[in-house]
Amino acid sequence: MSKQIIQTDKAPAAIGPYSQAVRLGNLVFTAGQIPLDPATGKLVEGGIEEQTRRVLENLKAILAEAGSSLDRVVKTTCFLANLDDFAAFNSVYATYFSENPPARSTFQVAKLPAGALVEIECVAECE
Repeated sequence: MSKQIIQTDKAPAAIGPYSQAVRLGNLVFTAGQIPLDPATGKLVEGGIEEQTRRVLENLKAILAEAGSSLDRVVKTTCFLANLDDFAAFNSVYATYFSENPPARSTFQVAKLPAGALVEIECVAECE
């Protein structure tokens, strides 16, 4: 079984020496996504709600390129710059994972790249 590098222009390009995602067998592992607009490469304007939506849309695009989707996500790891944003983050997150949500860990971190308020990575099943 060999790993396949996943790359799509519908999500922000990697800003370092990493891949957007790696597929191995029937699993895909994404890199952490921050709320960068794939068209501009810049952080989206707005607060935690807008940033969370952009992150999840970026993940959705990467998963589609890998032959998967958000409904096939089995685990997410979420990083927040401020846990006081948890309720607002959770309300947006819940709209993307409304049925059979994946396992999840959420942490407050000291700082995220580009001044982002949120970063999410995931593991999903593929076809």
